[in-house]
Amino acid sequence: MRVVTFGEVMLRLAPQNHLRIRQSIPGLLESTFGGGELNVAVSIAFQGGASAFATASPDNAITDSLIQEMGKTGVDSSLIYRSQQGRFGIYFVETGANQRGGTVTYDRGFSSIALASPELFDWDRIFEGATWFHITGITPAISESAAHLTVRALQEARQRNVMVSCDLNFRKKLWNWKPDTKPIELARETMQSLVPYVDLVIANEEDADLSLGIRAPESDVEAGALNIQGYLSVAKQITEQYPNVKQVAITLRESISASHNNWGAMLYDQGQQQACFAPCDSDGNYSSYQIHNIVDRVGAGDSFAGALIFALNTPELASLETAIRYAVAASCLKHSIQGDFNYSTRSEIEALMNGGGSGRVQR
Repeated sequence: MRVVTFGEVMLRLAPQNHLRIRQSIPGLLESTFGGGELNVAVSIAFQGGASAFATASPDNAITDSLIQEMGKTGVDSSLIYRSQQGRFGIYFVETGANQRGGTVTYDRGFSSIALASPELFDWDRIFEGATWFHITGITPAISESAAHLTVRALQEARQRNVMVSCDLNFRKKLWNWKPDTKPIELARETMQSLVPYVDLVIANEEDADLSLGIRAPESDVEAGALNIQGYLSVAKQITEQYPNVKQVAITLRESISASHNNWGAMLYDQGQQQACFAPCDSDGNYSSYQIHNIVDRVGAGDSFAGALIFALNTPELASLETAIRYAVAASCLKHSIQGDFNYSTRSEIEALMNGGGSGRVQR
């Protein structure tokens, strides 16, 4: 296994103790790194896989700190292009509580990756030894040039027969680089041109609709109501419209409140014409994890993607049923961890997957 992820990493600034931004500035903010594609690479590395992260980042002390942090997590940082143009993106996170939802505020305009051109990257070096390539729908949303860059990256992966996964990750606040085009229209126009290069599509309960125009019937995301079987229809529609897509994974989140979510997922295999849901009860029926007192849900979808990619590349975890159980357990654990990264290990994930979710102290 060598998984290469490609996208933007940002400096994440967050108030402590559930404070709001306006309560914290001027004052203290906790700084960490985060970004969908790096989050995936970190998850894979922590679980024992080989991962690398490729991006363009400014040639400054913040990038020095990023490379140092990546070294701690075990992610290969040698594919970072240190650019002489652009800046390091920032985003601010307010953690929600109870009936107050969390918020994200972006400050990432004119970042190095948003300005980068395909000619800056050594594609042979990026894909040397790579067995899997992962992107998200976030990178093409940040700028028109980043959208072109994403297409080029996918073409380079396809030329080398590298497996490709894409987490659709619709971000309404970012899809604004084409004047007089609504965010959803721009997202669909762009993402529909990218999916033909993808083997594994990953989405949440609304991404397939907002990015591809494919929707599960009788679901109300805002009300926390999900038609679970409707997502089997969504997966089948994706594979019918895009025959190159071999598998579709959809996370199923029911937001009871900011502090209480129900969590699970589905994995559909086009070749087997079969779908597996997780977690399940003793009778084999879907029964979501009940997650109370959420510490941080940002990055939960990325932790799911990282664990799923790891499982599909690990023979003893690669069956449809086991891979989805493993990925859901990993992302469930991420809700208990502050920051973007999922620091859960394979043994911890497997313990939860096999029923060890009591939270007892391990001595």
